[in-house]
Amino acid sequence: MVLKILLARLVIFDTASAWLQLATGIASVWVLFCLIEWLAPRRKLGVYLAVNLFVTSIFFAVIMYYKYFGVIVTYHALQQVNQVTEVRGSVFSLLHPYFLFIYTDIVVFLLLYMSKRFRSWGRSLARRESNVLISSVFVVSLLGSTATIWTHSDSINELKQAENMGILNYEAYAVISSATQEVADPSLVTEEAIAKLKGTEDQPAVPLYWGKAQGKNLIVLQLEAAQNFLIGRTIDGKEITPNMNKLAKEHFYFPHFYQQVGQGNTSDAEFVVNTSFYIPQYGAAAQDYGGLALPSMPKVLKEQGYQTATFHTNNVQFWNRKELYKALGFEKYYDSEFFGDEDLVFFGSSDEVLYDKTADELLKMSREGKPFYAQVISMSSHHPFNIPESKVRLELPDRFSDTLVGDYIQAQNYTDYALGLFIDKLKKEGLWDNTMLVIYGDHLGLPIYSLTEHEKGLMKDIYGRDYKFTEMLNIPLMIIAPGVTEPQVLPQTGGQIDIFPTLANLLGISLKGHIYFGQDILNSKDNLLPQRYYLPSGSFVNGKGIFVPGLSFKDGANYPFDGGQPTEADSTEEEYNRALELLRLSDSYVSHLPTHD
Repeated sequence: MVLKILLARLVIFDTASAWLQLATGIASVWVLFCLIEWLAPRRKLGVYLAVNLFVTSIFFAVIMYYKYFGVIVTYHALQQVNQVTEVRGSVFSLLHPYFLFIYTDIVVFLLLYMSKRFRSWGRSLARRESNVLISSVFVVSLLGSTATIWTHSDSINELKQAENMGILNYEAYAVISSATQEVADPSLVTEEAIAKLKGTEDQPAVPLYWGKAQGKNLIVLQLEAAQNFLIGRTIDGKEITPNMNKLAKEHFYFPHFYQQVGQGNTSDAEFVVNTSFYIPQYGAAAQDYGGLALPSMPKVLKEQGYQTATFHTNNVQFWNRKELYKALGFEKYYDSEFFGDEDLVFFGSSDEVLYDKTADELLKMSREGKPFYAQVISMSSHHPFNIPESKVRLELPDRFSDTLVGDYIQAQNYTDYALGLFIDKLKKEGLWDNTMLVIYGDHLGLPIYSLTEHEKGLMKDIYGRDYKFTEMLNIPLMIIAPGVTEPQVLPQTGGQIDIFPTLANLLGISLKGHIYFGQDILNSKDNLLPQRYYLPSGSFVNGKGIFVPGLSFKDGANYPFDGGQPTEADSTEEEYNRALELLRLSDSYVSHLPTHD
């Protein structure tokens, strides 16, 4: 157990004191061992092995989860176990062989268990130890664990909590805190309260671009794992995303745009964009909120006479999307049953098939005489990005060979190629000129926590500075509406939660009386974007960069957008408190919504 505690510390808390990890970790292990001595003295060897397997699996899950999300996994992730087979390629890509050494002792014991002599020795252990000794160890260990949890429970940063409490103590604390969590009074969630926290009380009576795209069809295209550094980037003179580069030059392009997803990743992005609510504190939005009647963009647009549909080549049951789409109010969904198994890439048909069949369906919808809203989910550039050789269109220098960064860039190049085919077909079918196309990334593709030192060096070469949170969470946003949008790079900060109100403005749809937490970024300069999951609670994005708390705001760190030296003026405690309150109000409002039919 000592070795397993140290392995977790090596992977996750590499700068933390090893002695602190052992002091907190061993106490929690002793609590479990004492319970075994009390409750199962006659079968203690078998129970010890079972508890060893259970605790080892917790450490293994924590290590694996951290390598992608950068957070400490809790029991809430158990509801996603059925998703593992779908993403097994991503799981295996994160699995460093030395992680498996954590199970070495269990394998050895299982081999020994085949020996009669070993089983005989095990039976000889079936006796009750001194109650005084066991009681003393139990009380001291339990008091130590309880004191550790109590002392550090006020910290807002989950990583710091786990570091100071110890992993097993933190897992116990997660269960307790979730069960005792208080939700704010939903009557306090008003448009005025949100506007005050966001700093958006003073809005122009007639905002810029109001109704400029009124009546146009709307396609919201969500690109898998697309990060903003791809736009305009070349590798040895070759463009990575030539089609998106062209769109960025000719229409509205927001380079300071940020993801706001969590455990649900792609499905979380679908939720945030269509509702303008924040993701739940624990779990995926599709699973936690999929049963609720969510106020949403599809419902608002349906009231305006729009047809609504969503297109995704994966099975609709994955991430509970069937319920999510009901909750959001989409009239139709198209999944793997519609797209079939032609030209498979990762979870479903390739982006080429997605766009070809989607364009045909959109043409049919356009003939109904009503505008349509279609959300289209691209998936061919999914982690771990090892697309079929036949899809590789960009040859990279040798330094990118056999790297996650190289595979990522080639997958995104293919995604861009397929996007170009989609645009060509929309133009050919006569849909382009009467359509507003919105393109954004759903979430990051290259987690800092997963990259090797060589891969971090490649990212440093690309950026000209260290690859940090400001680069990792930065995704592109483009709004393309022929006749409306002109070549313009808009520097204001925005996030996925802002897409709904921004599009409502362009379409000339009032959201008066509608609760939402984003803002129209075409008519705002300042923004405050609370972050969850990929960063600790209390983190936020503002107009200068990203703030990440330590134990509290006072020992937090700022990460400026330009990679420069942070200053105290980059963030304020008032912003920190407002960000936490926005999350609390969103949790309260959404959790009190009625269920859908």
